[in-house]
Amino acid sequence: MNECGHRVILASLESETDDTENTTMADDSMSLLETLRKVSAEGEVDVLREGVRLLAQAIMEAEVTELTGVAKGERDPERRLTHRNGYRERRWDTRVGTIELDVPRVRDGSYLPSLLDPRRRTERALLAVVQEAYVAGVSTRRVDDLVRALGITGMSKSEVSRMCAPLDAEVAAFRLRPLEETAYPYLWLDATYLKVREGGRVVSMAALVATGVAASGERRVLGLELSPGHDEGSAWPRFIRGLVERGLRGVRLVISDDHAGLVKAVREQLLGSSWQRCRVHCTRNAQDLVPRSARGMIASAIRLVFEQPDEAAARAQLDRVIDTFAPRFPAVARLLADAEPDLLAHFAFPEPHRRQIRSTNPQERLNKEIKRRTSVVGIFPTRGSVIRLVGMILAEQDDEWQDGRRYFRPETMALIDAPAPEEVGPALLMAS
Repeated sequence: MNECGHRVILASLESETDDTENTTMADDSMSLLETLRKVSAEGEVDVLREGVRLLAQAIMEAEVTELTGVAKGERDPERRLTHRNGYRERRWDTRVGTIELDVPRVRDGSYLPSLLDPRRRTERALLAVVQEAYVAGVSTRRVDDLVRALGITGMSKSEVSRMCAPLDAEVAAFRLRPLEETAYPYLWLDATYLKVREGGRVVSMAALVATGVAASGERRVLGLELSPGHDEGSAWPRFIRGLVERGLRGVRLVISDDHAGLVKAVREQLLGSSWQRCRVHCTRNAQDLVPRSARGMIASAIRLVFEQPDEAAARAQLDRVIDTFAPRFPAVARLLADAEPDLLAHFAFPEPHRRQIRSTNPQERLNKEIKRRTSVVGIFPTRGSVIRLVGMILAEQDDEWQDGRRYFRPETMALIDAPAPEEVGPALLMAS
């Protein structure tokens, strides 16, 4: 649509907003029809699609007005429940074609339009996996139960392929989308493991997942790749290289466990970024070096290091812990001494972020959601079925993160490049 068409629609919507309470439904309908007639006269717009878009926008505005307590532009502190916070773009696939929506944001809480079903795509992907397993003849007891519950009979390979094609296209578009639009100062990398049938046997596959926090404070899913469990080390360099080729930039801190292939890839391909060794994984590594009776003491001592107010205090406390453990648990002392630079890397970043960026816990929670929603399958029939279902789960999680609060406040994100991030006060807390 050209600029003139936008002005016509905007003028019509503004006039409808200014109507009095006595305006009839017929008048509103005529106003909308008149708008569509004027726009269609331009010859550059599908009238039906534009009508659906206008109706959807009106519904969303009404829902957000109810959520905030006041209409857009209205000032009434006594009635206001929360504030609007701009818009985000969202593609909506409908029977009349793909529609570009401007979904309103709210400052406190989250808003997901009633028009959009956040779980529908994953349910379709799950159904496709079950059908694919049925057709391939590799069903397990879990899949047999689902086949009976869903009434899947008489499916052919061609039918399954036709149904999977649009799902695969959606997942591919999500996985391969460009990332150069904004910088991502924080990057989490982790893997979760799923069982797949391949070559007549069941093998373990690593689903490599990357999430990040953009400069605006929004958390996003950035990438997904599948690799045989025994090949995970060589898969990480390819995965990170793919993120960079898609435009990943501005990474200041990478948070992960100490997988050798992963860390090597970070050092070589994300030059200029620091690496934070996950505190939780490091604690587990240290506990594995001592008798079970001493594991609680090891965890408490390491936890005390991270509770220090700044980097200098943390390094001093870590030195004391190392000296204490050296006589009795020399292996633990060596591990902590070697890990010190990377274990405390998060102290160079704003204080409100440190609790979230010192471990892979945020990523672990995402992995648990993947496991929870893939457990109904058990053993996947093909690699493609894993990518299809996990990709849809991640795409929906990405949508929900955008609909919700920002992970970090924008004003604290601006402090990442400040000379003295430790001076950030407690008033600037994480947004969620």
